[in-house]
Amino acid sequence: MRIACPLCGERDLREFTYKGAALALAYPSEAASAQEWDDYLHNRDNPAGPTRELWYHGSGCTSWLVVTRNTVTHEILAVELAENAEEASA
Repeated sequence: MRIACPLCGERDLREFTYKGAALALAYPSEAASAQEWDDYLHNRDNPAGPTRELWYHGSGCTSWLVVTRNTVTHEILAVELAENAEEASA
C-alpha cells in the first residue's frame, strides 16, 4: 500500500505509523458527561468500507495525516494534513 503524503508525495506504507480512527480529532467538549468520555475513550466501531484514519509520517516530514481508506479493499480515497482536517470539522 502507498500513501500520497501532501508534502512528500507518494510513499511506501513503511514510512507511516497507523494511529487509529480520526475520531480523535472530534473529542467531546469539556462539559461532556462521564458516559460520553467513556464512550469516546473505550468504544470503537469496526466499519467495513470507507473510514477516516490518523497516520503519522515518521520516516518523512513528521506530519499527521488523515487518510480516508476503504477497509475492505485498502484503496486510499483521500489524504490530507490533520491540521487541515481539524479546521474543516470545526
